[in-house]
Amino acid sequence: MERLVSKAEVRQAVRAARHNGQTVALVPTMGALHEGHLTLVQEACKRADYVVASVFVNPMQFGPTEDYGSYPRDIERDLSMLSAEGVDLVFTPTPEGMYAPDASVAVDPGIMGALWEGAIRPIHFRGVCTVVAKLFSIVAPDLAFFGEKDYQQLQIIRRMVRDLDLPVKVQGVPIMRAADGLALSSRNVYLSAEERAAATALYRCLIAAAEGAREGQHDTVALGALMRTIVAAEPLVTIEYAEVVDPDSLVPIETLTASARGIVAARIGTTRLIDNMAVAPR
Repeated sequence: MERLVSKAEVRQAVRAARHNGQTVALVPTMGALHEGHLTLVQEACKRADYVVASVFVNPMQFGPTEDYGSYPRDIERDLSMLSAEGVDLVFTPTPEGMYAPDASVAVDPGIMGALWEGAIRPIHFRGVCTVVAKLFSIVAPDLAFFGEKDYQQLQIIRRMVRDLDLPVKVQGVPIMRAADGLALSSRNVYLSAEERAAATALYRCLIAAAEGAREGQHDTVALGALMRTIVAAEPLVTIEYAEVVDPDSLVPIETLTASARGIVAARIGTTRLIDNMAVAPR
């Protein structure tokens, strides 16, 4: 496995792979890898001949009061995990290498970027879209793999690729969960044992909404209320939103007539977590 820091070197390595007739996949990450990330890598290795993973904690997607400085970082462990999965190239740029000192152009995430996570973290998706567009430009992948845990991010990137005619196919990969249902996240390391147990309320509220829909409750206002009640029962958890939305536009819907998406965000102590699940009528 090769590790490169320079954008020019990455472009050269990818050109060489293409010259050899290889298809190219990209798995963008911010490091602090866990089994959820590895499922993305495994899917990429199944689908492409040459797999590039990026490890970059993107400062542009963090607000001034967020955890950019303390975000978990362990590059040697990340490299070992990626090598064991058969990744061909790891791109580990620096912020200075990714962004010019006077960089001023960014990618607007559009209307979807103002909803949910975008309402709480106003600059977040602007930073995500900008860095992903740059990675697509640098790596020029045929396929790019993103986890469904960050469902809004996945949908925004799909919309960006469609609207900007970017020549890459975006692949979503299902959420990996712990045995108790908690979605795997790099931020889970922040949780105390008590907070970790309380955090399962996010999964439990989504399961309740999915089961309610299968049992015939198609009023999404009622399903959302059920989700919020379950989360509110945990004193350590402060809910930010819990709704059932259109799976493509992420706009709230009133009646469940087809598969939708339950989405939830909450704070557990100082840690902020998100989760989501398909919610479909019987």
